[in-house]
Formats: sequence, structure tokens, C-alpha cells
Amino acid sequence: MGVLQNSNAIATAGSSAFYEHEINHSVRFEEDAGDKLSRTPSSGGNRRTFTVSFWLKRTAISHSGNHMVIFGADARDGGANMFQLRINNSDAVQFAGNGAEIIYTPLFRDTTGWGNFVFTVDTTQATASNRFKFYFNGTQITDTTYNTISSQNTETAVNQSGVIQDIGVLGYGSNTTDFAGYLAEFVLIDGTAYDASYFGEFKGGNIWIPKDPSGLTFGTNGVHFTFSNASSLGADSSSNGNNYSATNLPVNAQTLDSPTFGS
Repeated sequence: MGVLQNSNAIATAGSSAFYEHEINHSVRFEEDAGDKLSRTPSSGGNRRTFTVSFWLKRTAISHSGNHMVIFGADARDGGANMFQLRINNSDAVQFAGNGAEIIYTPLFRDTTGWGNFVFTVDTTQATASNRFKFYFNGTQITDTTYNTISSQNTETAVNQSGVIQDIGVLGYGSNTTDFAGYLAEFVLIDGTAYDASYFGEFKGGNIWIPKDPSGLTFGTNGVHFTFSNASSLGADSSSNGNNYSATNLPVNAQTLDSPTFGS
């Protein structure tokens, strides 16, 4: 069972000459602080096809909860209608909910460098293996230790009208986050399954660097968080204006530590 280190570590203190697209800020989530970003859509989007991309750096490996939920949608009905992207208590990445339970084999235990995580969901695909895809630093990860895939055309809780969408929160109705780490350039695409090449590219050999996602089609409930406004960390930079509400995220949760600037 492999442990993936962040191949971008040598570039985290890089200069603007190296990066065509710079990420200026991140937001730090503290374990068990109840800190989160959330929004309840008033209009339904595409619940079958979407993409989530973000840059992440963990700050803790041992943690008090079972899972570190990065993004999820939860109807607060005890788990009957929920969908999550998370790092589980074994440090493996996992899709969970709405008929899917996919645990990838590599372990993510790096607390020193940034990594880009891209998740695509398209349950309209006739081939089951094409319905859920996970990319880390530009490379699709296909090895799994557990693999239950939702039926074709399954509708998830993501982009569902009236269902809360959370970043940095443990689902199943809880408001306590077990996510400890930094997030930068968080993107939710409603209605399109983009692969990792839309969010980054290789440079200097095997160094995965970010690309500007602002020109992508975000869809009804899509968002682009740059975390550039410390007093409004949930401000959506896309043209949608789908701002998320911040809970227990103080101004100093915004940091200059980022995939292109380092700390």
C-alpha cells in the first residue's frame, strides 16, 4: 500500500517566473473547531455530473474523528441522502454516499507540501468505472481497496436544491469538523466532468503546477474560491456569486501559505 508524497514540494516556495497562474491565499481549518464554509442552493443543478478540484496541505495525521471531510452535501437525514469526498481514518481518499463507497489504495500522509486533488463524477456513464474518477497531481489514481459504484444515472446530494453543501465539515448532521489543514483554490463545477488537465499542468519534468480555472463553465451551483478576502472567505470568485457562509473561520484563518508561494 503506497504512501504518496507531494511531488510539488520543491516548488512550494517558487517564484512568479515559474508559475503562470499564481495562488495567493489559502484558508486553514483547525481540528474540532467547528469551522466550515456552507451554502444551501435555492436552485437545483446537475446532481449526476460535476467536478471538484482543490489544493490541500494536511497539518495533522492523527485526528479525533473517523474521517476528514473536505467537501460534502448532506440532507441531514441520518445519511440516507449524503455525498462526501474525504480522507478516511487510514489516510486513504474516499468517495462516500448515494450508493458509492470507493476507497483508493494510496495513503496521503504528507504534511509538508501541497497537492492537487481533482474528483469527477458522471453517473450518466454506461461504463461503471467511468462514473467516479480521482486525480492526484495530474495522475489518475485507479487502485482501490474497496469499490462500490453507484448505479447509472444516480442523483447525488451535490447540487441539490435545499440540501446543504459543506466544505471542511463532518457530515451526518454534525457541525464539528475533523479536517485539519489548508485549502487553496477550491472549485466546484456543476454539470461538467473535467479531468485534471483543466486545473494543472506538468512543468520542469514532474512538477504539477496550477492553471487558472476562471474560464471554465461553472454551471448553476458552481463556485471558485480564491480565499482572497479575509473578511469573507466564502466569497465566490466565479460570475455566479454563489457565496458560502463562513462559520468559526476568523480573519486570521486566511494565510499566505499556498501551492505557489509557500509559507
